[in-house]
Amino acid sequence: MKNFMIGQYGKFDVQKYERDYQPPFYGIEACLFAEESDILKLKNESEQNDFQIGIHFPLRTGGSKLRDALFLAQDHLVRQQAFDYIQRELDYLRSIKPAYILFHYPKPVIIDDRVDWEKWRFCDASEHVFESQYSFGEFTEKSERLFVWLSEKAEEFDFIPVLEFDALNSYVYDTNYLEGLFKKYQRIKLCLDTGRLFFQEQLDPFFQAEKVIKKFAAYAYSVHLWNMKYTDRVEYNHYPVLPECRVEDGWAPIEAYVRWIVQENPRVKIMFEHRSELVSDEQLQRCYEWVNQIVKTAQ
Repeated sequence: MKNFMIGQYGKFDVQKYERDYQPPFYGIEACLFAEESDILKLKNESEQNDFQIGIHFPLRTGGSKLRDALFLAQDHLVRQQAFDYIQRELDYLRSIKPAYILFHYPKPVIIDDRVDWEKWRFCDASEHVFESQYSFGEFTEKSERLFVWLSEKAEEFDFIPVLEFDALNSYVYDTNYLEGLFKKYQRIKLCLDTGRLFFQEQLDPFFQAEKVIKKFAAYAYSVHLWNMKYTDRVEYNHYPVLPECRVEDGWAPIEAYVRWIVQENPRVKIMFEHRSELVSDEQLQRCYEWVNQIVKTAQ
């Protein structure tokens, strides 16, 4: 369990920390803290208990109208504002010294015109653009510019940039371009989100989660691990992964996902991005033990 992590969203929740975190977990991923005092609590706990801090960008609320930085935006001003936004957070995070900082990618999301995206959660219209309006040439140019910039900042601020896949289009899964960037800019890593991968496969007939996982697992730094049930509707969003949540009942094939990733990348971090309050203490412990067993047998 040395590569396991828990999340803290919105604040440093002491009750969640005491219930969910177990030594020798690797650390805690923090996002959108509203109070400076909670950031200080997180920093103090990490120093006292010797765990790492990861940042799901941004650490602080109020830095921008949108949570995510739109660093692939077609509008130059919007794109520059995104880089400025990240720079402000990097300056602030010097004293926190996070092991990594995670950003959603691509942003804006480039979506397939042929797919009905009504059920996908976009907070704002500016967070997505149709593939027909965003060329592959633009994608390659702006992505490489991002990789160059993040590589420079990673060197300057001593952190690992991690790009978490949002919804994906054929520019990512049907070409080798992005793999080439990960090979060229090796400080930059990837996060695979099990819930997003599963949900896109339910909505998008052109998307195959297994193909994406096996294509990119070697570049993954972390997995955001959670489950959901999808039949004719979404149920149990961000539910803890448990062996009794069966694929035939509409749940994601979590065991297969974890095996595919770990077989390719045994040192990957597993961040439990679930709502642990939805299950009992016994179920939470069983969640950890089940995933640990999958990891051990897959390595």
